[in-house]
Amino acid sequence: MEHICNIQEHSAKAWLAAVISSLSMEESRRTMVTLWALWHAKRKAVYENIFQSSLLTHSFVERFIADLDLTVYRPNARPKTATSFPRWISPPRGASKINVDAALSKNSSRASAAAVARDEAGNFLGASVVMMLGITEPEIMEALALREGMALAKDLSLRRVRMASDCANAGRSMKGPTMGVYVQIIRELKEEATAFQLMEIVHENSLARSTLFMEVGRYV
Repeated sequence: MEHICNIQEHSAKAWLAAVISSLSMEESRRTMVTLWALWHAKRKAVYENIFQSSLLTHSFVERFIADLDLTVYRPNARPKTATSFPRWISPPRGASKINVDAALSKNSSRASAAAVARDEAGNFLGASVVMMLGITEPEIMEALALREGMALAKDLSLRRVRMASDCANAGRSMKGPTMGVYVQIIRELKEEATAFQLMEIVHENSLARSTLFMEVGRYV
């Protein structure tokens, strides 16, 4: 404090620059926060007739500096890992790819099945969503998502298709014996698959949670 009082300058700006240059970074920070707190307390007293004690001003300075310390970068702190997103996997040469997914609402009877089609270079070809009510079995909706994918493939006149679903059981049912609560749906899909030159079902992570707020119906 004595050191600051001994600094003599003609202007406030020059005095402040001299104070900052003569102190360490930690001392400069405390000094600036203290001056700011004193200026704020003075304005409260002059313009609002509110007088605060020295203890209250001191407590504010200590709390503010403590908050500043929380924002200081710590070099040895563990860096945050970047969020990784699933990478789109291209289909076989000459084929298109349709990613399908299903979602069920936890708070209502709404369910959705979505399909997105791209060519082998990843260029967008088309998409569709179907909204339903009353279905509560996840694997039934996943099978219906496969059906929606085939419907989109027909809409786009695609002949060679790889369809990716995040439901391994539905995919296995398409390749092997038809089992589960969605037997009729799988049988229908197997019959429809014969109309394509290639209809390959693979297991991948997928897509449709954000569609649950749409109205019931099909969207292409």
